[in-house]
Amino acid sequence: MTNKRYKVRFNLGRGENYMKWKVVDPKGVTSYYFPTGIQLRMTGCTLKNNKAAAKRIYRGESNKVVCAWVLCEKLDLVTEQFAQPVTNRLKFNPRTAPNWQLEQGPDILNADDDYFNEITTVDYALYITKE
Repeated sequence: MTNKRYKVRFNLGRGENYMKWKVVDPKGVTSYYFPTGIQLRMTGCTLKNNKAAAKRIYRGESNKVVCAWVLCEKLDLVTEQFAQPVTNRLKFNPRTAPNWQLEQGPDILNADDDYFNEITTVDYALYITKE
């Protein structure tokens, strides 16, 4: 990767930062954000995952390990006037599917490695806010 990007994922590891958004900035500095206190607005986003690890979890061969994240070019922290999108939700749960899923109306699409102009967190979920 030639240009550095932010790496964002949801932290499910037990401890002080359990159930918080984990952000690693382009300089390698890690920050954690409680989902209901702040909204992450990510620009220039690509959905990434470790497909082999996700498949092992999906087949029940492995416990949950870090295997999915969002890479983004820009990250804004929003503390008021939160966006409230209700469609185009993104999900990743390797116990139910080994890939990123995009809920688009009644359809669920595989979104692995897809690029989106803007993704926003709403509490514990991710939504596409600009395509």
